[in-house]
Amino acid sequence: MRVADEVVAEIGAGALVLLGVADGDSEDEPTRLAAKLARLRIFGDEDGRFDRSLLDVEGEALVVSQFTLLADTTRGNRPSFTRAAAPALAERLYESFCTELESAGVRVSRGVFGARMHVSLVNDGPVTIVLDA
Repeated sequence: MRVADEVVAEIGAGALVLLGVADGDSEDEPTRLAAKLARLRIFGDEDGRFDRSLLDVEGEALVVSQFTLLADTTRGNRPSFTRAAAPALAERLYESFCTELESAGVRVSRGVFGARMHVSLVNDGPVTIVLDA
């Protein structure tokens, strides 16, 4: 991941986590979500079945705050982001999620909260899953 042409974070095999924090999300949601993600069986075993977690494969997580996931596009052609949490709450819950994921045993690299980031991804699968605490 790059910010202003500088590499600020990178990981090996693991998961790119785009984390959207919604208005009304509670302080306990990062704990539940991090525990779920660390143990979610999304990596293939020797038979190709989803049977291994980030912990099982010793995978890493690149966590990027992504308020645009909360876009409301039901009216007009310009997305509304009113469902996204205020920046202070979003940053606090983002940091809490990263800390909880690290506490679960996953190596975490962070994006730069609020920055315009250039994120590159090699999607081996592809597997894309939406988790909601």
